[in-house]
Amino acid sequence: MRKRRGRHAGRWKDDPRVTRVGSVIRTLRIDELPQILNVLRGDMSLVGPRPRTPGVRGAALRDDSLLLRAALPEAGITGWAQLCYPYGSSEQDAIEKLQYDLYYIKNNSLLLDLVILVETAEVALFGKGAR
Repeated sequence: MRKRRGRHAGRWKDDPRVTRVGSVIRTLRIDELPQILNVLRGDMSLVGPRPRTPGVRGAALRDDSLLLRAALPEAGITGWAQLCYPYGSSEQDAIEKLQYDLYYIKNNSLLLDLVILVETAEVALFGKGAR
């Protein structure tokens, strides 16, 4: 498999490697279902920030280290950044998504988790925001 880098890394639309079945699986987000096993095992949370790349995570710890070290929740299947920011593969996109994750950490509440779960259900069930 070829490695793709740069602004369009990870984008699957018009990629010759993606089959019709793979396209349907990704559009319906079925590929996210195996992560539920990680939630059941306790390795992940249902709602929380997605794991970051090591370089971006390191930069974030330098910028806001006390907050993140004290309050960083477990990684989640869905989160505020996934709902509020489109897919991005650049370092700038990752930093922008990190801002949404910081918002989630600072304002973490049951109500916010419920809002995230409802909006995620809309995406999964009605295709809102599906790529």
